[in-house]
Amino acid sequence: MKFIKPMTLREVASLIHSDFSGNPDFLVAGINEIHKVEKGDLTFVDHPKYYAKALNSAATTIIINKKVDCPEGKALIFSDDPFSAYVSIVKKIRPFEMCTTPVSQKAIIGEGTIIQPGAFIGNNVIIGKNCIIHANVSIYDHSIIGNNVIIHSNTVIGGDAYYFKKRPDGHFDKLESCGRVIIEDNVEIGCLCTIDKGVSGDTIIGKGTKTDNHIQIGHDSVIGKNCLIGNGSMIAGVSVVEDDVLIWAGVAIQKDLVVGKGATILALSGVGKNVPPYKTFFGTPADDYFKKWRELAALRQLPNLLRKSW
Repeated sequence: MKFIKPMTLREVASLIHSDFSGNPDFLVAGINEIHKVEKGDLTFVDHPKYYAKALNSAATTIIINKKVDCPEGKALIFSDDPFSAYVSIVKKIRPFEMCTTPVSQKAIIGEGTIIQPGAFIGNNVIIGKNCIIHANVSIYDHSIIGNNVIIHSNTVIGGDAYYFKKRPDGHFDKLESCGRVIIEDNVEIGCLCTIDKGVSGDTIIGKGTKTDNHIQIGHDSVIGKNCLIGNGSMIAGVSVVEDDVLIWAGVAIQKDLVVGKGATILALSGVGKNVPPYKTFFGTPADDYFKKWRELAALRQLPNLLRKSW
């Protein structure tokens, strides 16, 4: 999430009452968790395993729970609990804003767009021209919908990321979401789908992509252009599905994976590794279609082989 106006290091540190290392007037342009950081962003790290990753990332301001030397060109904010400090900043910069009408007065709706009864359009939502938003669709705050988009009934756009931190006593703290969902032109989303907003970046559905019903797309995932996603498929967070991919019904894709351009994943497959471009994958765990069928053919021979060994 980019701030409306950059803040100084001193201003950000004062929000969480923390000490810092660096020029007090050092500018912070936005806030991002580690998967999406860019130059000018603030992020956090709270485990020694990830110190190097955070300190060497594109982020230029890091909330950290250890006094370390400040890398050149960056700034540090010190906190005993960086996770909670980060969440506190998110809540102060983008607090929850109640809406009292079905279509927020802060929403922007393009010419020719139809909003069916029972739909909810949140604050600061932008919807383009000639869209159809069917009954009981919910579009959460800050979502952006392009032109000629169709969203079918009971779909939810922009729900919070499923992202929690387990504490020593066993309870879970929520990493508050401040990202967005961006749906580009000519997309069609089926009934009863859920597309989660980014934790701090954007979940993106590319131009011309079509989804069937009951689809889940996790936070910060990027779906390319002209993809087809079959009924009941699940794509976990921070995944990338490149252009022209065909995903059949009931596919589950693990987080942090890349499905290459033009690939096909056959029905009921469980994808646990990257899929190369223009390949067809099948099975659980999914692998090259021809290799998987050869394995299944070999397994069919196993009973006969066992009987012969008796």
